[in-house]
Amino acid sequence: MDKFSQLISDLTTMIWGLPMTILLLGGGIYLTFRLGFFQIIHLPHIFSQTFGKIFSKQNAPGTVTPFQATTSALASTMGAANIVGVPVAIALGGPGAVFWMWAVALIGMATKYAEVVLGLKYRQKNDQGEYVGGPMYYIRKGLGWKKVASFFAFALMIEIIASTMVQSNSIATTLEGSFGINAVWTGIAVMILVGLVIYGGVKTIGKVSEKLIPFMIIIYLIAALTVLAFNFDMIPEAFALIFTYAFQPVSAAGGFLGAGVAASIRWGLARGLYSNEAGMGTAPIVHSAAQNDHPAKQGFWGVFEVIMDTLVVCTMTALVCITSGAWKQIGPDDAANMVTAAFTPVFGDSVSGSIVSLTLFLFVITTVVVIIFYGEKQAEFLYGLKFAKVMRFVYIVAILIGAIGGLKFIWQFLDLLLAMVVVPNVIAVLFLSKKVRSITDDYFKNYVKQDKKNERSIG
Repeated sequence: MDKFSQLISDLTTMIWGLPMTILLLGGGIYLTFRLGFFQIIHLPHIFSQTFGKIFSKQNAPGTVTPFQATTSALASTMGAANIVGVPVAIALGGPGAVFWMWAVALIGMATKYAEVVLGLKYRQKNDQGEYVGGPMYYIRKGLGWKKVASFFAFALMIEIIASTMVQSNSIATTLEGSFGINAVWTGIAVMILVGLVIYGGVKTIGKVSEKLIPFMIIIYLIAALTVLAFNFDMIPEAFALIFTYAFQPVSAAGGFLGAGVAASIRWGLARGLYSNEAGMGTAPIVHSAAQNDHPAKQGFWGVFEVIMDTLVVCTMTALVCITSGAWKQIGPDDAANMVTAAFTPVFGDSVSGSIVSLTLFLFVITTVVVIIFYGEKQAEFLYGLKFAKVMRFVYIVAILIGAIGGLKFIWQFLDLLLAMVVVPNVIAVLFLSKKVRSITDDYFKNYVKQDKKNERSIG
């Protein structure tokens, strides 16, 4: 078993090294050029259609509001990657890793936008009258690749089992370490909370996420901003370190072991790609249920996700770790506690641990709710609504099994299964990029121009 585990580990390390970086980063760069750098050129318009319309009501086909779809998608990206993943990247790649995290976010906006646009373009109604969509639909309907669509759906359906276990175990371990709460009770509590939400369907998930996600982000950002206020004089130096060590090696200091430019790039790209999930094909599954009258408009909410997840929350985590000096004090093996260490001088040990534990708990709850929804939709696509309910039960049981650390051998397949999801999705998006460009051109040439004409005629 040890040899088999090592084989799987070596295989996933190889796949998620250069090959996956080339696919995701290269794909994002290609889409950025194909779409004419729209995420930069049209950024003010994107802001006006997202930040500017958070509370606007839509009179368009769909099951949930655009904001509810976005917060639901954010629920699966906001989590350990923001609070734990960023410190790991800094511990292994130095402050310069943050620069490369920003770079991949900028490129990933095009990928996320394209996924969401295709999700809206090829969505359809299910037997319950709800809009459903995602990679499995645009692969089948847009390209006619029925077997590839089924392969994607099956791989993601199985991957969700392992992912659910890992998520529940992370919060059970955190709560047991911080408060001595038995993992079994944590698992039962998470099962109940998640079950109450997912049995209400996509509308309930949307209503819960639009309230809980902003609350979680605000609480975490207030805590981070408080720490930055105490370390205000170190902020300019933090940015200097980020830009300097993105292009030159950083020496060892304290608990930091030092890092070369290659490590900075590798860990910055890895954390950026993993954090915002651009290219993974999960976001369009929930965005496809959004009430919107043009795919491009919902695609802008995909850009909004990347901005909030990577450029706002991950950046705040990075600045907290760097300005506090925690990145020099804590080595890679204990990097998961870097944020707590950064909070401690300001809030004290107990409060710092409570803030991080509570934030992680809420992040995990919302993440598990949404990824189970993703898994259900794959089961529905493959075998119908009845089987989707069977898989819902399987996922809920997996929460408890994961919390107590059971079936850990399944976890080692997580990254391998994820690769099986990412590869067909990114390839399909690249093949459908002409359609994405056509939809985008239609929006800016016809939709936006018509709006401006209407404004002038009213004026």
